[in-house]
Amino acid sequence: MAKKKHEQHHEEHMDETWLIPYADLLTLLLAVFIVLFASSQIDQKKFEQIAQSMSAAFGSGSPAILDSVRVDSASQQAQAGEDAESAKSAKEQAYMQESAQLTQVKKLLDQYIQDNGLTSELQTVITDEGLVLRIKDNALFLSGSADLVPESRRMGAEIAKMLMPLSQKIVVSGHTDNIPIHTGEFPSNWDLSAKRAVNFVKFLLAQEKLSPARFSAIGYGEFRPLATNDTEEGRIKNRRVEVLIVRNYKM
Repeated sequence: MAKKKHEQHHEEHMDETWLIPYADLLTLLLAVFIVLFASSQIDQKKFEQIAQSMSAAFGSGSPAILDSVRVDSASQQAQAGEDAESAKSAKEQAYMQESAQLTQVKKLLDQYIQDNGLTSELQTVITDEGLVLRIKDNALFLSGSADLVPESRRMGAEIAKMLMPLSQKIVVSGHTDNIPIHTGEFPSNWDLSAKRAVNFVKFLLAQEKLSPARFSAIGYGEFRPLATNDTEEGRIKNRRVEVLIVRNYKM
């Protein structure tokens, strides 16, 4: 009897070796995506949620990657905080040093004012903007004029000498009361105050080797009064020239 040949059925197996590099590629892409996401300084809690979702979706099971990114992100935030604190500390130190310098200049000016009996004409004050020297107009000019009187030149020369060692910007501003002026040379208080400021700047620059780039002149007219213009006493205070040594550092 002929033996029946039993057909042997062999299951065909697909070659799955290609899955290994594919899985590696997905893991690598996940790592790159997480690192890029972390470096953008997003919200840490949201980042962890997204990273964990990505990890679960790809089945990478790579807690080491997440932990590494968390550490890097925390380190970056800590470093940024240290840098900001260091910059703030340096700025505060520079501000304090400049304040000490301005205080010293104020003392020198106050001593000069006292020694020369100029307390009724000159005044110094330190503000948030810097050190201000206020000079009454009659110490520099005749009424309605922008020409410096001869008596003011010695005082101006001393002021220029004290400004010489400084590096700050200097703003010279002219101010008037609210009494209108209508002359051929000065149609308004704007014109008078601006011309007085310019002339005083020119005089200062002619006394010492001061850099013109540090100086500016402004005319405010009657629009920045120190006191009321309703009284003669108030108007006298308002007619002035101010020399502002502008702070380089402000808090």
